[in-house]
Amino acid sequence: MKPYESHESEENYLEAILMLSLDHRKVRAIDIANMLGFSKPSVSIALKRLKEEGKVESDEKGSLSLTEQGLVIAQSTYEKHTVLTDVLVALGVNAYTASQDACRMEHVLSPESFGKIKDFYAKFKKGEYDEK
Repeated sequence: MKPYESHESEENYLEAILMLSLDHRKVRAIDIANMLGFSKPSVSIALKRLKEEGKVESDEKGSLSLTEQGLVIAQSTYEKHTVLTDVLVALGVNAYTASQDACRMEHVLSPESFGKIKDFYAKFKKGEYDEK
């Protein structure tokens, strides 16, 4: 069985593009640099690689968008982030700390573990969780 592999840097870039695009604005490299706290040259190098891999594309004005492949990865990462943040907040962690911890956790959880956490939390929210 192949161990779960995470590409944390790639996932962070793709998730950032998704989150910035949810604001209904054009996403530029400088926006990503500001959001992630990286230098503009570092972001340019990463975006070049993501474009070569077919996960990101840009128009003639430099506005970035996710390809279908990039969008799938970004949505998966964003879902992990939001679910894990919600779970931690429900456990009593303050929202800022929960979001920061979720950002680290989202990259190391296997799909199996995340699926179980997601299922458990959905049942918990519906009141279906019965402590035994």
